[in-house]
Amino acid sequence: MKKYPAFYQKVWKACAQIPKGETRTYGWIARKIGNPKAARAVGGALGRNPFAPTIPCHRVIRSDGHLGGYSGPGGLIRKKKLLLSEVRGPKSKLSGLAGQTT
Repeated sequence: MKKYPAFYQKVWKACAQIPKGETRTYGWIARKIGNPKAARAVGGALGRNPFAPTIPCHRVIRSDGHLGGYSGPGGLIRKKKLLLSEVRGPKSKLSGLAGQTT
Protein backbone atom coordinates (compact mmCIF):
# COMPACT_ATOMS: atom_id res chain seq x y z
CA MET A 1 0.00 0.00 0.00
CA LYS A 2 2.95 2.31 0.63
CA LYS A 3 3.48 2.95 -3.07
CA TYR A 4 0.12 4.74 -3.30
CA PRO A 5 -0.62 8.39 -2.40
CA ALA A 6 -1.09 9.13 1.31
CA PHE A 7 -4.67 10.29 0.70
CA TYR A 8 -5.59 6.96 -0.90
CA GLN A 9 -4.00 5.08 1.98
CA LYS A 10 -6.07 7.03 4.51
CA VAL A 11 -9.26 6.38 2.54
CA TRP A 12 -8.57 2.66 2.18
CA LYS A 13 -7.65 2.27 5.86
CA ALA A 14 -10.88 4.01 6.92
CA CYS A 15 -12.85 1.84 4.51
CA ALA A 16 -11.25 -1.29 5.96
CA GLN A 17 -12.83 -0.41 9.34
CA ILE A 18 -16.40 -0.76 8.03
CA PRO A 19 -17.83 -3.93 9.59
CA LYS A 20 -19.23 -6.70 7.43
CA GLY A 21 -22.96 -6.23 6.92
CA GLU A 22 -22.78 -2.46 7.37
CA THR A 23 -22.33 0.52 5.08
CA ARG A 24 -20.91 4.01 5.41
CA THR A 25 -21.05 7.02 3.11
CA TYR A 26 -18.32 8.69 1.11
CA GLY A 27 -18.81 11.69 3.42
CA TRP A 28 -18.33 9.50 6.49
CA ILE A 29 -14.94 8.41 5.19
CA ALA A 30 -14.03 12.01 4.33
CA ARG A 31 -14.84 13.09 7.89
CA LYS A 32 -13.08 10.05 9.36
CA ILE A 33 -9.82 10.97 7.62
CA GLY A 34 -10.10 14.61 8.67
CA ASN A 35 -11.09 16.07 5.30
CA PRO A 36 -14.88 16.57 5.49
CA LYS A 37 -15.20 18.26 2.09
CA ALA A 38 -13.43 15.46 0.22
CA ALA A 39 -16.35 13.05 -0.41
CA ARG A 40 -15.83 13.13 -4.19
CA ALA A 41 -12.10 12.55 -3.80
CA VAL A 42 -12.90 9.63 -1.51
CA GLY A 43 -14.98 8.16 -4.33
CA GLY A 44 -12.04 8.59 -6.67
CA ALA A 45 -9.69 6.83 -4.26
CA LEU A 46 -12.14 3.97 -3.78
CA GLY A 47 -12.51 3.68 -7.55
CA ARG A 48 -8.76 2.97 -7.68
CA ASN A 49 -8.77 0.44 -4.84
CA PRO A 50 -6.55 -2.47 -5.94
CA PHE A 51 -7.18 -4.38 -2.70
CA ALA A 52 -10.88 -5.20 -3.09
CA PRO A 53 -12.56 -7.05 -1.51
CA THR A 54 -10.01 -7.00 1.35
CA ILE A 55 -10.57 -3.24 1.43
CA PRO A 56 -14.37 -3.43 1.17
CA CYS A 57 -15.17 -0.42 -1.01
CA HIS A 58 -18.51 -2.07 -1.86
CA ARG A 59 -19.65 -1.06 1.65
CA VAL A 60 -19.48 2.65 0.79
CA ILE A 61 -22.69 4.23 -0.48
CA ARG A 62 -24.08 7.67 -1.28
CA SER A 63 -25.44 9.91 1.47
CA ASP A 64 -28.98 9.47 0.09
CA GLY A 65 -28.76 5.72 0.68
CA HIS A 66 -28.31 4.73 -2.95
CA LEU A 67 -25.44 2.51 -3.98
CA GLY A 68 -23.37 5.10 -5.82
CA GLY A 69 -20.64 3.80 -8.10
CA TYR A 70 -18.60 0.64 -8.30
CA SER A 71 -15.68 0.31 -10.68
CA GLY A 72 -15.03 -3.36 -9.95
CA PRO A 73 -15.99 -6.13 -12.36
CA GLY A 74 -19.75 -6.38 -12.69
CA GLY A 75 -20.36 -2.76 -11.71
CA LEU A 76 -23.34 -1.90 -9.51
CA ILE A 77 -24.92 -5.32 -9.94
CA ARG A 78 -21.84 -6.86 -8.36
CA LYS A 79 -21.77 -4.23 -5.60
CA LYS A 80 -25.37 -5.00 -4.72
CA LYS A 81 -24.66 -8.75 -4.69
CA LEU A 82 -21.64 -8.28 -2.43
CA LEU A 83 -23.68 -6.21 0.00
CA LEU A 84 -26.63 -8.59 0.01
CA SER A 85 -24.30 -11.54 0.59
CA GLU A 86 -23.31 -9.88 3.87
CA VAL A 87 -26.87 -9.53 5.15
CA ARG A 88 -27.39 -11.38 8.40
CA GLY A 89 -31.19 -11.50 8.62
CA PRO A 90 -34.06 -9.01 8.54
CA LYS A 91 -32.54 -6.63 11.09
CA SER A 92 -29.46 -6.04 8.95
CA LYS A 93 -28.78 -2.46 7.99
CA LEU A 94 -28.62 -3.66 4.37
CA SER A 95 -32.10 -5.18 4.17
CA GLY A 96 -33.40 -2.12 2.27
CA LEU A 97 -31.15 -2.84 -0.70
CA ALA A 98 -33.18 -5.76 -2.03
CA GLY A 99 -35.09 -3.71 -4.61
CA GLN A 100 -32.44 -1.07 -5.27
CA THR A 101 -30.77 -0.81 -8.64
CA THR A 102 -28.74 2.42 -8.24
